[in-house]
Amino acid sequence: MKSGMLSGKTALVTGSTSGIGLGMARALAREGANIVFNGFGDAQQIDQLHTDLARECGVQTAYHNADMSKPSEIDAMMRFATDKFGGVDVLVNNAGIQHVANIEDFPAEKWDAIIAINLTSAFHTTRLALPSMKHKNWGRIINLASVHGLVGSAQKSAYVAAKHGLVGFTKVTALESAGTGVTCNAICPGWVLTPLVQQQVDARAAKDGIGNEEAKKALLGEKQPSGEFVTPEELGALAVFLCSAAGNQVRGVAWNMDGGWAAQ
Repeated sequence: MKSGMLSGKTALVTGSTSGIGLGMARALAREGANIVFNGFGDAQQIDQLHTDLARECGVQTAYHNADMSKPSEIDAMMRFATDKFGGVDVLVNNAGIQHVANIEDFPAEKWDAIIAINLTSAFHTTRLALPSMKHKNWGRIINLASVHGLVGSAQKSAYVAAKHGLVGFTKVTALESAGTGVTCNAICPGWVLTPLVQQQVDARAAKDGIGNEEAKKALLGEKQPSGEFVTPEELGALAVFLCSAAGNQVRGVAWNMDGGWAAQ
């Protein structure tokens, strides 16, 4: 077993087969946490991913393919984590999807899917993780919200509603566990160059007839004053801080890491 701040603990990270979730899983594994991966993708590549991380960090890893829009599958994933590792000590609610359209053109089924995966799934994982965390008197719940949990943007009604809801849910969870060793906080990134954001960059490049690098600069220039993408590694380091003793009294916070986006 690897020694480290989280040695002997288990972290479950939803949507962790790529992007921010993978960055979170890697950061927590480096601190000694066993990792339960979740997400979609090629089965062989996912198997390789968690096997490599286990070897690299000297921890145990497992994978569950729960569809985060389905409560029964979330329940099965949480039971899997308990059977495999004895419970979840660090819960990172990261799974998310996006759709962009004006409200009057927004497909109702897309709204339902975004609310289910970006918001409701965090309720289900949290309600199932809390009893064990409270019993142990230690736990960390980290909700990956977004700068869109703090401010709005046109054409992102479902995403903004879900992320604002996730920030509110974070505060209530923190208050309900305030007298215990369990903390709950939200991390609110600005633009991170994840596969989801790369799709938006590609769409912009095609629409405006410009190169990919130019499209990235245009995207950042509109919202993110630093002119630089936030990285999954930076977000992972913040998650590690929230899991440390220094984070014991950080409770119910929506911590934006957004290159100055929300400061405007």
